[in-house]
Amino acid sequence: MPAHALPHADLAPLAARFPADFTWGVATSAFQLEGGAREGGKGESVWDRFCRVPGAIADGSTGDVACDHLHRLDEDLGLIASLGVGAYRFSVSWPRVQPHGRGVWNEKGLAFYERLGDGLGARGIQPWLTLNHWDLPQVLQDDGGWAARDTVHRFVDYAQGIQRRLGDRLHAITTHNEPWVVAVLGHEKGIFAPGIRSRAIAAQVQHHLLLSHGLALQALRAAGSRARLGIVLNLSPSEPMTDCAADRVAARLADLHGLRGYLDPLFGRGYPAELLAELGADAPQVEPGDLQAIATPMDYLGVNYYMRHVASAGEPFDPAAQGLPVTDMGWEICPAALTRLLLRLHRDYPVPPLVITENGAAFRDALVDGRVHDADRIDYLRRHIAAAADARDQGVALAGYMVWSLMDNFEWASGYTKRFGIVHVDYATLRRTPKDSAHWLRAFLARHAAQSDAGERTRCAA
Repeated sequence: MPAHALPHADLAPLAARFPADFTWGVATSAFQLEGGAREGGKGESVWDRFCRVPGAIADGSTGDVACDHLHRLDEDLGLIASLGVGAYRFSVSWPRVQPHGRGVWNEKGLAFYERLGDGLGARGIQPWLTLNHWDLPQVLQDDGGWAARDTVHRFVDYAQGIQRRLGDRLHAITTHNEPWVVAVLGHEKGIFAPGIRSRAIAAQVQHHLLLSHGLALQALRAAGSRARLGIVLNLSPSEPMTDCAADRVAARLADLHGLRGYLDPLFGRGYPAELLAELGADAPQVEPGDLQAIATPMDYLGVNYYMRHVASAGEPFDPAAQGLPVTDMGWEICPAALTRLLLRLHRDYPVPPLVITENGAAFRDALVDGRVHDADRIDYLRRHIAAAADARDQGVALAGYMVWSLMDNFEWASGYTKRFGIVHVDYATLRRTPKDSAHWLRAFLARHAAQSDAGERTRCAA
C-alpha cells in the first residue's frame, strides 16, 4: 500500500504521543536551495568561492542554480503548506542582503525574504529564520572571516538589520546553524568552506561563533525582538566502540570537542578545563566578558541529530562493515541514540525547551513513473519520531521536530549526489515531486491535528 494511502489508524498511536501544541516543521538553507548566485545584487559567499576550488565538490557542481527557490518561491510556499506543517525553518543568505557583510543593504535581497515571511504568515506557518547557515560574505573572509574578532561585531550588526526589516514577521531566530561544522570541517579539516586546515584557527573560530551568538541575542532583545531566540547545534552522543580504556578515552575526548565544548560555555560553565588542556597552544584567545556574553539565556536550543558517534582509538568505526543499517551517506541509523542524547541534555544542562531542528536521511531515491517510493525514509522518520516521543515520555521538554529536508538540494561537498528531501527535485527540469515520505508526513500530521482537535472538543465538553 502506498505510504500516502496508509489508514489513519496506523498513524494514530504515534501521533497520540505528542501534545496539540507540538511544533512540526520542515527545514532548508539558503545556499542549498535558492540559486541566483549572482542575481539581484547578491554578493559572493565563501561557498560560492569554495565551489570553484578543483576537487572540493564531489560532482564538480556549484550552488549557482541549486533548486532555483529564488524564482519558484510561490510554488514552494504552496508545497510547504500542502504538507500540513506548522513551521518552516530557513536561512537568510547574508551576502544576498548585505553583499559586503557591512554597510549598505541590498533592497532586492531583503524584499525576497519579506515575501517569504509574508507568504508563510498568510498560510499560517511559523517562520523560523537562521541568520548564519555557513554562507559568510567572501569580503569578510578576505578580512579574516570568523577567525577575526571584527566579524563578531559585523554579525551583530547584521542580526540587528534583519530584526529591523523582518523581525515583525518571525516566530523564531536562530543565530548559527551547527557552529561545529564551520569550525571543524571548514577551518580544521578544510573539507568545507573556506577550506582552511588549522586546529588553532578552528578553535578561535568556534569561540567567535559562540561569542557572536551571545552578543546577537543581547542586541536582538535590546531592539525589541519578540521572536524566540536560540542556537542550533549538531549533537551526537559519543560512545566507545569497545569497553577498552583507549576507546573510552577517545569517546570522552570526542564528547569534549563535539558536545561539552559548546554546551558548557552556552550554559555558563565556560570551556571545560580538560578541553583547554588538550588544545594547549591551540586554545582560543578569550577576552574578559566573553564567557558571560556567550552564556546569555536562550529561549530554545535546537538539536540537529543524524547519527551517534562511535569512538575508537584504533581503526575507525564502520557501521556498514558491522552489518548495521546505514544511509546513503554511510551514517548509521540509530534512533535510540537520539533518545539518549535528549535525556543527557535534560539531565546535565539547564536547557530551555528543546527543538529537533534537523533530522532526516539521504537514500538512493529514484523517480519511476512519476513516483518516488522511499519506504526506507518513511521508516527512518517514523522510528526517530518515536525516539523523540520516548524522550518526552521520560521528562524531556521537547517542543518540536523538523524534517531535513523539504526537498533534494545542494548537499555541500557532496554536491547533488545525495538526496535528503521528502520532495524529489529533477535537477534537469527543477520539477518538484513529493515522495512517498511527503505523503506519509502529510497523513501523520493530519492525524495528529485531528486527534488534537478531538481532544480539545472533549475537554471543552467536560
